[in-house]
Amino acid sequence: MTTTHEVLVVGGGPVGLLTAAELALAGVDVAVLERHTEPDRTIKAGSVVATAVHALDRRGLLERGLEVQQRFMAGFVRPTTGPGPRFAGHLAGIPLRLDLMDLPDAGHGPVPMLLAIPQHELEAILLDHATALGVPVHRGLTTTGVVESASGVTVATDRGEWTASWVVGADGGRSVVRRAVGVGFPGTDPEITGRQALVDLADADDLESGWQHGPHGVWCVGPQPGRILTVEFDGPPADRDAPVTAEELEKSLQHVSGTRARVTAVHSATRWTDNTRQVDAYRHGRVLLAGDAAHVHPPFGGQGLGLGLSDAMNLGWKLAAVVRGREPESLLDTYDAERRPAAAAVLELTRAQVALMRPDPKTIALRRFVGDALATRPGATAAARLLAGPEVHAPIAQPGDDPLVGRLAPETVLDDGRRLAEVARDGRWTRVVTADGPASDERTTVVRGPRAMLVRPDGVVASADPER
Repeated sequence: MTTTHEVLVVGGGPVGLLTAAELALAGVDVAVLERHTEPDRTIKAGSVVATAVHALDRRGLLERGLEVQQRFMAGFVRPTTGPGPRFAGHLAGIPLRLDLMDLPDAGHGPVPMLLAIPQHELEAILLDHATALGVPVHRGLTTTGVVESASGVTVATDRGEWTASWVVGADGGRSVVRRAVGVGFPGTDPEITGRQALVDLADADDLESGWQHGPHGVWCVGPQPGRILTVEFDGPPADRDAPVTAEELEKSLQHVSGTRARVTAVHSATRWTDNTRQVDAYRHGRVLLAGDAAHVHPPFGGQGLGLGLSDAMNLGWKLAAVVRGREPESLLDTYDAERRPAAAAVLELTRAQVALMRPDPKTIALRRFVGDALATRPGATAAARLLAGPEVHAPIAQPGDDPLVGRLAPETVLDDGRRLAEVARDGRWTRVVTADGPASDERTTVVRGPRAMLVRPDGVVASADPER
């Protein structure tokens, strides 16, 4: 039996769910195929950067995310007393001081820099969002092949075939969809093995918290109780998919830290590398790739999830417009042009961090110089901006255009008191006018505000009038 939809999204993680939700918001018949029978609760990303926060805000999901952040942070953050420096992330394991950062105003919504939320919690929010929009999520389906034709795509699974006019591959770094259609995935090979886990520790009195560098690698303890991370420069793991045991974690932690800390129980663990790659093309005929299926890198800085969610926002409205017959297929080619530079910037940043973490004498000397720079106000501020995610800058501006064109719309309070993001919940275009203008229609919401601009469904300014 063959099941047919207008669009199939392969992969039911955060990126796949948001892509499907964006399509459903525009009235597209879309379904998600996911290999896991239950949502994956393995420890992964712990935050999303500013561009993804902007996306959640525009879809009315940020308030729930903030509730999770409050609960999540309350579990392991103690109130600070006194005037001492507060730490705010790291660059290559070098701690960054919040008191040295000149942080921007909340230009893209209530949370300007990041949202501290475990990936599985964010996935739950997006699953509820997609389900509320009528998106069916079919679990326990292993994709085995993808075949394109002139009029559609057939996805073979271990439980039958599915057909659609279009397919989005959001099925991770080892994407079956990407491999099936033959899209190249060039990049740099891994040289490290990273491990992250939630564990119970014993004999850990000598184990320093925070990010630390040693002669055999890097480790981090906290900020969540029992959270450990190690990085060793002895090549990639022999079997990345093998279960991560307490013995393996203990051996790695003792090796890099030089302590006798013991791991007595493992609650969640994952193993990863610095394999860093980006696809040759985000589109192959009627197949499009998003998230880790299109780009992979080590998780330093937590930017991968934000990249993928921005992919979903960019692709969703464009694919919906093509499916609905409102725009030509050529619109989908702009997806590659607009998202490739953002991913390339993050890949370069993570490569640089791996290079700065190496334990050889030359790198140690270089890291001291970089650390001194990051301990200054300009250095800490520059690092914070890098780690907040690449600036969205769609290459759509023409000579003489307002500098806003191609960038995320700034936070704007409209004449009726609402924020600009609050009128974007339905996924339509938003036209801000300074005087009486055209009426809203099925594609565009018209509102009055302090500055004239036309904003795409993904929050990018398509045109702006600096004089109005």
